[in-house]
Amino acid sequence: MSKSPDAFRTISEVADWLGVQAHVLRFWESRFTQVKPVKRAGGRRYYRPNDMRLLGGIKKLLHEDGITIKGVQRILREQGVAYVASLSQGLDETAEPEAKANDAVVVPFTAKPEPSQQITLDLGDSSTTPGAPKESPAAKPAPATPQDTSMPREAVSPVHVERSPTISGIAARAWARTDFDDDLLRRIAPVAKELRAVLNRIENRSAG
Repeated sequence: MSKSPDAFRTISEVADWLGVQAHVLRFWESRFTQVKPVKRAGGRRYYRPNDMRLLGGIKKLLHEDGITIKGVQRILREQGVAYVASLSQGLDETAEPEAKANDAVVVPFTAKPEPSQQITLDLGDSSTTPGAPKESPAAKPAPATPQDTSMPREAVSPVHVERSPTISGIAARAWARTDFDDDLLRRIAPVAKELRAVLNRIENRSAG
């Protein structure tokens, strides 16, 4: 500094000497009652050499030693102003200015790129793998018609005849046959007997 060591300094000069911003000195003044600069007309602050040393000690405890504000307040109460002032840098030494956060820096924001293709969720068959092409269902074979295994299939005559609406089962097959064997006749006999009884009842009702 070009001034005498005993000269008063303005707040901007003390801020440059400590390497901090002027508002930091005002904040410290509100937290540490021991800092009492001389205030002139208009509220301008002027710092004496002892005020500067006290501020220099406070800065060391806060910024270099990492002590909290409450911790520095306790040190001032227990060990006194002289101890804290003794930790200050010399009045003829100028501290390096602290890095100031640049609020004007704009961080570019990059929007998340949209996917090139829209993903379609298949909520149909849960057993299929998502994203796999869905195969067209194969044509299901028609269910086989149950067949009567009581007689060999080749024994049935393929000749089409008109069936009687009251005849079914073995009687229908017998209706379409011309050759009869003993086994088939034994099978037909109960059906024929029942059919004869039905026809007799119908004839009796018609005659009555």
